[in-house]
Amino acid sequence: MGKTSVALNLALTLARQDNRVLLLDGDTDLANVSIMVGLYPRKTLANVMAGECRLEDIILETDYGLHIVPGASGVQECMDMGPTESLRILRALYNLENRYDYVITDTAAGLQAAGLHMIAATELACMVVTPDPASLTDAFSLIKVLRRRGYNRIPSILVNMAQGASQARSVFQRLDAAAQRHLGISLHYMGGIWRDETLRQSVLNQKPVALLPVSDPSCRQFHTLADMLDVRLSQLPRRKAGIAAYWHKVSKRGSESPLKTVTKPEPETESEAHTLKDRCLQAVGEIESVFNAGPIDPMLRYEAFTRLFALLGSTLDSDAVEIVQTGLGSFQWESLSPERKNHLAIHLRELADQISPLEHKAEPAEPPQSLLREPFYDRISFGEQDRLVRVLKEQPADISLDQLLRSLSGNDQGGSR
Repeated sequence: MGKTSVALNLALTLARQDNRVLLLDGDTDLANVSIMVGLYPRKTLANVMAGECRLEDIILETDYGLHIVPGASGVQECMDMGPTESLRILRALYNLENRYDYVITDTAAGLQAAGLHMIAATELACMVVTPDPASLTDAFSLIKVLRRRGYNRIPSILVNMAQGASQARSVFQRLDAAAQRHLGISLHYMGGIWRDETLRQSVLNQKPVALLPVSDPSCRQFHTLADMLDVRLSQLPRRKAGIAAYWHKVSKRGSESPLKTVTKPEPETESEAHTLKDRCLQAVGEIESVFNAGPIDPMLRYEAFTRLFALLGSTLDSDAVEIVQTGLGSFQWESLSPERKNHLAIHLRELADQISPLEHKAEPAEPPQSLLREPFYDRISFGEQDRLVRVLKEQPADISLDQLLRSLSGNDQGGSR
C-alpha cells in the first residue's frame, strides 16, 4: 500500500467524520485514486483546459460524499496557457476548494516541477516513507531540494508498511537524524501505518479499509491518523491563500522554477541575470522540442548529451552532483531488458569504484608449510625388515605399543615375559 492508498483512506476517513473533503489526484493523468474505488473517469482536468467541459463536470463522488478531481496534475499545464484561459480554470478551482473543509492532494513521487509546486501550495506537506532505505533516501533528497528552493515549512513524516510502532519510530528517527545533521531542521512525526494482509487485499478488491467498521484495526489506524492531522494543523499558521491562488501567482510570475530559490546575490545586474535565465530556458526548450519532434540519430543524441555532461562536469560541485543524482533517479529503469540492466549495473559499479575506490585488504599470506621428509625405513633402529617381521610374530597379544617399540629398538631394559 503506497501513498495513493494512504491519501484515499485518509480522505474517506475525514469524509466519514462528516467533513466536506476534496481529493485531488495529482499523481498522474491515469486517475489512480478513482480506480482504487472502482471509478473510471471519462474526463479529467485536461478536458477542462481544452474547454470541453466545466470543472464541476469531472468531479467524481464516492462513499461518504468524498469528491475526487481526476488528473489534477494537469494544473501544471496552465502555465503554458494564455492568461485568460489560465485564469478561468484557476478561478474555477478557487471557487471549488472553498466549498470544502479539507483538500487533500496526492502528488507525484520524485522531483518534477508539478509535484514541487503542489507541495508548496499546501498548508501541510506529509511525506509517506517506508522502511526501505531507498525510500528514506528519496525523501531526504526531496526535503533537501525543497529547502534549497525556499520551502521553509517543516514536513511531516508518515511511516507506511511498518511492522509496528517501534519500527515506525525507528525509521522516522533515522530520517530525522539525517535532516538535523545535514539540513539543520527537525522533522515532524505524523505516525505509522502497519503492514497487514487486509490493507493489501483492499487495494486488490478496490475496497479501501476506511469503509470497514471503525472497530477494525486497519480502519481504526486511519482514524488515529485523522486525529493527528487535526492536531498538527492546529499548530500551524493558516495560509492566507489556497491552492488556486498559489498557482495563479506562479502563472503570473512566468517562471519555470518550482519554488523561489534562495541564493546569494549574483554579481550580474538584474537585467543581465534575467537575460541569462531566458537564454538558458530557451536553450532547454529548443533541445526538448528537437528530441520530441521524432526519432533522433543515436550518434547525434550521444554527441548532444556527452557535451552537456562535459559542461556539467566542468564545475563539479554539490549542485552538479545533485543534478546527476536527480537525473539518474528520473530514468525509467524498469523498461530496460534484463541484459541491458545487467550491463548498466556493471558499468555503474565500475564507475562507483572509480569515484570512491574501496580499500582492498591484503590477502592473508599462506601459512608456511612444514618441509616433510620422504618416508623411509629406519634400519639402524629396527634392523632388517625380515627380523622385524619375525619379532612382531613372536610378541604376545597383550603387549603395549610402547613396550613393542622399545623392544624393537633394544631399549627395553626389563624385557618382556
